[in-house]
Amino acid sequence: MLQDKPHRQVVRVGDTVRRPLQPWSPAVHELLRHLEEAGFPYAPRVLGIDGEGREVLTYVDGESGPDGWAKVVDEAGLVAMGRLLRDYHEAVKGFRPSASWAGRTEPMTEDEVVCHGDFGPWNLVWHGNQPVGIIDWDYAWPARPVHDVAYALEYVAPFRDDETCVRWLRYPAPPDRGRRMALFAAAYGMAVDVDEVIAQQELVWRRATLLARQGRQPQAGWQASGFLDETAERIRWSRANRALFA
Repeated sequence: MLQDKPHRQVVRVGDTVRRPLQPWSPAVHELLRHLEEAGFPYAPRVLGIDGEGREVLTYVDGESGPDGWAKVVDEAGLVAMGRLLRDYHEAVKGFRPSASWAGRTEPMTEDEVVCHGDFGPWNLVWHGNQPVGIIDWDYAWPARPVHDVAYALEYVAPFRDDETCVRWLRYPAPPDRGRRMALFAAAYGMAVDVDEVIAQQELVWRRATLLARQGRQPQAGWQASGFLDETAERIRWSRANRALFA
């Protein structure tokens, strides 16, 4: 069992992963097939639908989930993550899917790509401090590339207080957030400032709130548990502590 939640039970069967279908799964499958045709080696392949109505994907072997947090404490892992994101965006330039996405119905604009939408260290598969795969594509959606970059920076700078960094995120001491932002942005090849990270925090919060109102999971559960209120508080913390990221 890879994940056992009421709205999404994910299981490994041999060299495959079986996951429940979502309304946006056709769009995600289009994306993954595009990446396969483009020769992008870091995404799972779509193998079809099984007899229980679950999507079947190839299994990517390595460390992921909570183990990913420690991988980006090391600056080598941080830089490798930025380069992987750049390579992904290069692979999807010009890709225009026919299906719709979670929380997004408007057509894509010229300056957008299909972002991963949840590009955090927990959604990468790692061998040592090198990422070898990107998983969990449910939040893929069209946005400007800076959205994925700023989203990742929230978690790898990170935009969290010192106690959280040391107690929960594996840092041996409070991190130099400004240096880490600069390293990641340079590895990707894009300058990103604090305001862009805060803007994506707000965008993700609004999207989650919209999906919660639609009764989608896990967002509805996040709203009921107070997690979306905690997220709003994190945005306020980011605004109040901008100086930490200079």
